[in-house]
Amino acid sequence: MLKKDLLRVSRAGDGYQPQFTDDRDRETAARVIGVYQGHVGESRESLQGALSDLERAASDFKLVRGFAKLLDRDATFETHAPLPPARTRRVAFEAAEAVGVVTTADRQQAIEQAADRLGADPEAVETSLYADLDDRQVLASLDRRWTPSELLVQYDLSLAQTALFDATEVRVRSSDPRRLIDAVKRLRLLYEVVHTDPGRELVVTGPDALFENTRRYGTRFARLLRTVAGTESWQVTATIDDDGTERTMTLSDVDLPVPDAEPVVEMSFDSGVEADFATRLQSLDLPWALVREPEPLEAGTSVAIPDFAFDYRYAEFRVFFEIMGFWTPEYVQKKLDQFEAIDDAELLVAYDESLGVGDAIEARNQRAIPYSKTVSLKAVRDALRRYEADLVNEAATALPDELTPQSDVITLTALADDHAVSEDAIERATFPDHERVGRTLIRPAVLEALEQEIADGMTLDDAEAAFEAYGIDDASAVLSRLGYRVEWDGLSGGTVRKTA
Repeated sequence: MLKKDLLRVSRAGDGYQPQFTDDRDRETAARVIGVYQGHVGESRESLQGALSDLERAASDFKLVRGFAKLLDRDATFETHAPLPPARTRRVAFEAAEAVGVVTTADRQQAIEQAADRLGADPEAVETSLYADLDDRQVLASLDRRWTPSELLVQYDLSLAQTALFDATEVRVRSSDPRRLIDAVKRLRLLYEVVHTDPGRELVVTGPDALFENTRRYGTRFARLLRTVAGTESWQVTATIDDDGTERTMTLSDVDLPVPDAEPVVEMSFDSGVEADFATRLQSLDLPWALVREPEPLEAGTSVAIPDFAFDYRYAEFRVFFEIMGFWTPEYVQKKLDQFEAIDDAELLVAYDESLGVGDAIEARNQRAIPYSKTVSLKAVRDALRRYEADLVNEAATALPDELTPQSDVITLTALADDHAVSEDAIERATFPDHERVGRTLIRPAVLEALEQEIADGMTLDDAEAAFEAYGIDDASAVLSRLGYRVEWDGLSGGTVRKTA
């Protein structure tokens, strides 16, 4: 959750909708992450100063503060001082009282006396005196490596949780009601199940409807949203007490994914442009692995160390990537000469538009990507796709026209992994012994057996158990292939029905 003063909501049409982030906020998220990464080893005061600069430049200072609030939870601040600050203050204050400090010279005398008593020099006393105050503490580390995408998703969830803190009642419909009920009981929330026209709904009493323990209850109440949003499909309708005005907030699975941040491999960077590019790129699901400062390339009598390399995940193929920032003319020319001398290596070069070297790079048989302030992920992605087309064709050519997996049931993803190729390459083959159902290959005998096991009116749980016995996890696609659909009965679960 965020602090209530950081809440951003729209009250248009008497509604109450959180102002969630979009792709336009990705750059702001990347900059806030960059500020934290760039201030490791510096004081909190310095960090806050940099964040204040970002707030002034941002369209909404609350967004910057919200991002910072989330990052602060994973930040470790430490006191760095040659002497214990509390003991240093006590000794210094005693010396000051003995001296009777009035002037600057008196203060210096007290510091020197304190240094003598502590067996240290005056500078160590000065450094340690207030080193444990919040603004003097040093950012030692970020316990988790954030990407902009992760930060946007976590912010949206936190924003929605904060908005729910003022709810008097929340009605929830979910595709996984049992998981929801379990969560409500575990969190010890007040609830009931009611019948409505769309079906049964879970009605949870909000913290604002209680007269005591609202803070603790409200925190548990907000945590429920993570469980709700973790189900496949859901809808929340909340009645909000907006300072005495009753408003309605409606959220669904379309609005809010659940954060699932994974740690990112630690990297160091020579510039903010490089750090920003790497942070944003790693939030994408690409068939390329990003490598920081790969092996040197021979460039005539010298060597060049590109900033990055892209390793194709399904073949031994590497594309090098250099980011040319605002360099001196001499250094730019040196780089261009190196590019020209590099043989047998694929190289992409992103260059600051102010350098005006695009034609010179292209003339050296390297692909040039202009940028201003930040490197365009789309431009880099488009450049990599040119290689992917050839790589997929090569992989598909190397595969037999027909593939006959030994397993009765296997997903395209698993089959692609077995052959160490991309799914795009696998999809070009034919499968004479299997039928493709969604993203799964299934032998006809298995489908025939399932036709006998699946019946109109059976519960979805029983149908899924039958599928799991064959190793099938895509129940929706297989039910459709067998001519069935799922009829949902609110919180009671799903029923398999024959398609008319």
